[in-house]
Amino acid sequence: AEKGLAGNLISADDLEESLTGYLRSIVDSNARGMAKVMIEQLRTRNFILCYMGADYYAFVHRTFLEYFCAWEFVWQFEKERSLSLDELKTEVFGQHWQDESWHEVLRLIVGMIETKWAGEVIDYLMTLEGEAEEFMEFINLFLAAKCLSDVRNRSVLRETATRLLKQLKGLTNYDLDYYYESYGKEASIVRHIRRQAVAAVAATWQDEPDTLPWLKQLTTSDDDEDVRRAAVEGLAYGWKNEPDTLPWLKQLATSDDDDVRCAAVRELARGWKDEPDTLPLLKQCATSDEYWLVRSGAVRELARGWKDEPDTLPLLKQCATSDDDGYVRSTAVEELARGWKDEPDTLLLLKQRATSDDHYHVRREAVGELARSWKDEPDTLPWLKQLATSDEDWLVLSAAVRELARGWKDEPDTLPWLKQLATSNDNEYLRCVAAEELARGWKDEPDTLPILKQLATSDDNSDVRSTAVQELARGWKDEPDTLPFLKQLATSDDILNVQGAAVRELARGWKDEPDTLPLLKQLATSDNNWYVRTPAVEELARGWQDEPGIFELLCNIAVNHPFEREKNWQINPRQTALEIIIKQYPAYPQTLPLLQDRAENDPDEKVREFAQKKLAKWS
Repeated sequence: AEKGLAGNLISADDLEESLTGYLRSIVDSNARGMAKVMIEQLRTRNFILCYMGADYYAFVHRTFLEYFCAWEFVWQFEKERSLSLDELKTEVFGQHWQDESWHEVLRLIVGMIETKWAGEVIDYLMTLEGEAEEFMEFINLFLAAKCLSDVRNRSVLRETATRLLKQLKGLTNYDLDYYYESYGKEASIVRHIRRQAVAAVAATWQDEPDTLPWLKQLTTSDDDEDVRRAAVEGLAYGWKNEPDTLPWLKQLATSDDDDVRCAAVRELARGWKDEPDTLPLLKQCATSDEYWLVRSGAVRELARGWKDEPDTLPLLKQCATSDDDGYVRSTAVEELARGWKDEPDTLLLLKQRATSDDHYHVRREAVGELARSWKDEPDTLPWLKQLATSDEDWLVLSAAVRELARGWKDEPDTLPWLKQLATSNDNEYLRCVAAEELARGWKDEPDTLPILKQLATSDDNSDVRSTAVQELARGWKDEPDTLPFLKQLATSDDILNVQGAAVRELARGWKDEPDTLPLLKQLATSDNNWYVRTPAVEELARGWQDEPGIFELLCNIAVNHPFEREKNWQINPRQTALEIIIKQYPAYPQTLPLLQDRAENDPDEKVREFAQKKLAKWS
């Protein structure tokens, strides 16, 4: 239908007409009556179709829809010859490889057609440009691997399989060729690609003799924790019935590598739940492992896999109140709220954790669970309002305000209360959060934009002003006043991190404006303060990597920026520029001599140490 595979609906008239048309081709009479009987049979006896109301039918299981769709293409390609190989590649696979709802259909097609044609389709998928698809990076290669696993006779496609395997193994070391923050969106994309690559190799080449040793090597020697964890997961899933897998996982669960232990404990809990040693091992990990993330993971697995065990609830209560680490207590609080909501002690325990735990993360988690799971309790709203203005930790205050704004958005008091917090409260953290929630939940309210402008220019706290700047730039990008307003802040505001926030928003939201690049260059080279120069340098590298003169500008900053360290935590723009050059321009002939020079001659000891470490890894 018009919506493709998303539309699993057909009108009763169209369904009857479709079946009648087919039946007329094989019987002489009463095709329509037979079609009606057939529909009833498919609905009430075979449970292939279901009646959706409003005179519409659908497949009970999406698998039928996908199978018939795939078979139709195969029929056109192999039987009718109305679809050529090039059309199959470009009009079927080329049109739908980016849409994950089509992937099962595409895999079914590859599994149905002759192997040599399947190889051509997989070769075609490998030629597509998948790297540019945000949050679906290299989906063409991952789809190609899944298609390869469905080929009837893979031995015929040895060359194609080898090339694909090499590309996927390369993706386990994938990185972006520009500077990015360690915990931002780009870092998440990189981790996702690496994990997917490991999983694809483990699943598609499971029968290859080299795959198991390769995965084992990754678990112990790869520098990336996400790759190590993905290797453990791939091994546990793909080699579950191998006699060595369980002992090996047990060994990993007690190894020296914290991240590998986490993954091994999780896989043991999910894949070997009925093994007599698994529950005791989880209990031991939950209560006595030295690494908080292992304890937290074991608590989660116990709560979800052994809910009915008599020891589980007491153990969770103990962890929620007594574990030395706040994140472990937080996990236990979350699991108690979700799995034991009706236990008489749970609500009391959460309220106690929300108000008296000495770790902000526990209090914040307890606040969130109370707001979501006990929303209809009459005491919850007044309790949250009180907490939102009385807790000593800003993260807990933030959590309470967010839960109120999102869970009680339609309460008549919520909007006036948020406005008051944003403009009049003495706590700068509350003003920040209230501004964010107003911008995101009440964008169309006439007072919201004026409040944000007021906060961005007049609030006496720089964090509140920066928050208002960010929300204005992202929510009111098309307002005619927004761009001039940001330019003014980026060049003349007297608060440095407000300037920095304006610089970042200009670079990311108005990249194609003719004034943006010259402005960033000016700020990167001429602004008096590192707090403004640093984001300007980073954004130039991020958005204009291939622009003529950017490399030379970065080299100039790396050598000549006048930064002098006053405090240990300050970021030296010379180091920022040097780090970007190493990452983005490693093959340039000037890069290595520049790094050697900075390792010997930079006046900042921290920059010299940074350059020396990079030199040691240069080869």
